[in-house]
Amino acid sequence: MSDLAANAVLTSLARSPVLAHFSQGGLERLAASGGWLALEPGELLFQAGDPGDAVYVIVDGEVEVRNSTLDGREVRLVALGPGALVGEMAALDGGPRSADVAATRRARLWRIARSAMLAALEAEPKAAVALVIELSARLRVADGAISDKTVLDLAGRLARLLLTEVGASGLLPLTQTEISRRLGFSREKVNRKLHEWAREGWVEITPAGVRVTSLERLQALIGRRLGQ
Repeated sequence: MSDLAANAVLTSLARSPVLAHFSQGGLERLAASGGWLALEPGELLFQAGDPGDAVYVIVDGEVEVRNSTLDGREVRLVALGPGALVGEMAALDGGPRSADVAATRRARLWRIARSAMLAALEAEPKAAVALVIELSARLRVADGAISDKTVLDLAGRLARLLLTEVGASGLLPLTQTEISRRLGFSREKVNRKLHEWAREGWVEITPAGVRVTSLERLQALIGRRLGQ
């Protein structure tokens, strides 16, 4: 591996909220023990049920974690970018993968074998604690998503997505197909709801995505759905 490639790997490892807790020597050992993996958009990293034989660090690009509904629709759970760990849960317990992971953009990842990752965590308990904290945070997010699916209907979940992911300009830069995959509803239902809100003046539907024009209305909608 060239010096430039080695520096890119070390920078990506250090960018991870978990791996940043390793010593410089620990990071260098993880870098030396791994190998490159490149994915094209749409290409699978692994599928639910595959063995948890490695953990991956995203060097550049983006992947999404997703599941499929009973009727075959893909539901996006979370997107992960540079510095994020992928597949750490199965790599820790040696069990099968619990979800599919695929590239949403061209991506490069650094693959670290399960045995190397476990040895590194055993050698540096501070990093092991950081991993537990990271997994707990992800579990909280998953619990919140499950709660939303139980309590909120399409309108509530769509409002929640818009409120939590719009940028400073108020724009959610996703297509309606991407929104429907995240929410687990059909594109047609999402389209009807967005056009209803556009007529009410709550949002604008633009070629770049959905722009929120009334945060207050969406916040009030979620409050009503939760009985607040």
